[in-house]
Amino acid sequence: MSNPLIPDREVAFLLDEVLDVAALCALPAYADHSRETFEMFLRSCRELARDVLEPSYRPMDEHAPQFANGRVKIHPAMREIWPRLVELGIITATCSPEVGGQQLPGAVAVLGNAYLMAGNLSAISYAGLTHGAAHLIETFGDERLKRDYMEKMYAGAWTGTMALTEPQAGSSLADVQTRAKPTGGGHHLISGSKVFITGGDQDLTENIVHLVLARIDGAAPGTKGVSLFCVPRLRLQDGALVDNDVATAGAFHKMGWRAIPSCALSFGERSDCHGWLVGQAGRGLNHMFQMMNEARLGVGAHAAATASVAYQESLEYAKVRPQGRKATAKDASAPQLPIIEHADVRRMLLRQKAIVEGALSLLVSAARYHDLAKHSGNAEEKAQSQLLLDLLTPVAKTFASEYGFESNALAVQIHGGYGYTSEYRPEAWLRDQKLNTIHEGTSGIQSMDLLGRKVIMNGGAALVAFNAAVQATVERARKAGVAAEWLEDVNDAVAAVNELTAHLGALGLKGDVEGLLLHSADYMQLFSIVVIAWQWLDHAAAAREARKPASEAFYAGKLAAAQYWLATELPRVQQLAALCRSGENSYTSLPADSF
Repeated sequence: MSNPLIPDREVAFLLDEVLDVAALCALPAYADHSRETFEMFLRSCRELARDVLEPSYRPMDEHAPQFANGRVKIHPAMREIWPRLVELGIITATCSPEVGGQQLPGAVAVLGNAYLMAGNLSAISYAGLTHGAAHLIETFGDERLKRDYMEKMYAGAWTGTMALTEPQAGSSLADVQTRAKPTGGGHHLISGSKVFITGGDQDLTENIVHLVLARIDGAAPGTKGVSLFCVPRLRLQDGALVDNDVATAGAFHKMGWRAIPSCALSFGERSDCHGWLVGQAGRGLNHMFQMMNEARLGVGAHAAATASVAYQESLEYAKVRPQGRKATAKDASAPQLPIIEHADVRRMLLRQKAIVEGALSLLVSAARYHDLAKHSGNAEEKAQSQLLLDLLTPVAKTFASEYGFESNALAVQIHGGYGYTSEYRPEAWLRDQKLNTIHEGTSGIQSMDLLGRKVIMNGGAALVAFNAAVQATVERARKAGVAAEWLEDVNDAVAAVNELTAHLGALGLKGDVEGLLLHSADYMQLFSIVVIAWQWLDHAAAAREARKPASEAFYAGKLAAAQYWLATELPRVQQLAALCRSGENSYTSLPADSF
């Protein structure tokens, strides 16, 4: 079967008909670009994904990196892939020309990355991590760090990582214990351990630069005492690279993302690990949030791409796999039908379509808000876009990964017995997808961030901005002739979100933080359903505006998926809102020894 990974028609629909991304070229930052330059970049991405990355996925999944003699060896296929990624410019696609970048809009770059992720998500992750780490140095580092480390990373000569997690702390970064001892030489001596460091060691590039959270001796407890450091595996000394006392303690054996290692690292076993402060002392976590938020959207893109490639595979399989006959058939000797003719298979396929295309749309929308927040010349548009980006980041990461896992499970289900065998790929993509619910903050952490911060901070300003964005889509849909009941259903769901948020926010104002966050996971699910309904309403409006005869089937699919989401998911909002409001506390009231 020929799997399109992510259909080109879907990408064009998002760029041109839903979001009009070419309009960003009116901004000075993107004035050198056009729809044609966007297409050149996207074409290069999809060709690399289909010709190089996709064929490498299975062998790299089957032969994971190996830890031996203190170092990690990765699959040799990366030696062909990495130069191609560097040549494509994927590390610096959105960066300014001053650092060798193409300064593409994020809304275009996320789609190019999605092609690559759908081909081989682990292989492209080396580039994403390197960009994020180098961007931290670009934003907060001094000129020496930019010259000695950032330039090599952006050029692809060295890779980068984010080293946050520790054995005793996990996601609780306030409990970071890695130490940084000041010296008189302009550096700190780093000592401590980090775990689950993706790309933490490899034999692909000469050097690896770790962006490490550590606590300077004497610093305050909690997050205010955490600082950010540049800690290379090899440090520059008198113009040469020397060992920097960074040791790989081991590599974890993962269920998914197998082509990129997850490592345990030890810093300063010989008391000779040099780290250079990035940004202000005590502001490390604030600085690191730049990379973390970029990574959360990146994980969301991984999730959408992984769900997409599995959906395309199950769709192709359903078209060619004969099994059974119509329930009304009386002739048992009649030819079997392709399983796509069976109602339940169609139900599963349409649910996959609604999840996959909704998630991808949300991620491109979030990236477009990032473009406007960074480069718009209109102060109000800039501020509103930043509010929406902040609000949608935890939703985009969580919806794409949680609902994406369900979508991947449906791909296995459609394949039947073949689906859970390693001879077919859906089981591997299902393994990959599960990691996305954990990477860069678990779904539970994202849910608490959404409800405990994003929707209530600044007097609910982000929620007000969201309401305005939804209303703009409702007006577009009304003018396009979308069914009036769809508009009413979306408006009712948004009103339910507003009322519930006000109720829960009042609990927080009274000091009942536990009551506020008791059902944060349910709130995330509720909010995600409404956000994706908003996306599908935009798709329905674009489909109604177009309805070109040559694309009639494409637009019919859009309208059917919109109908499905609004009819089957949106009614759940009221039930989830009632649950959140009820304060149902079965799991918090139960003593630990009663589970």
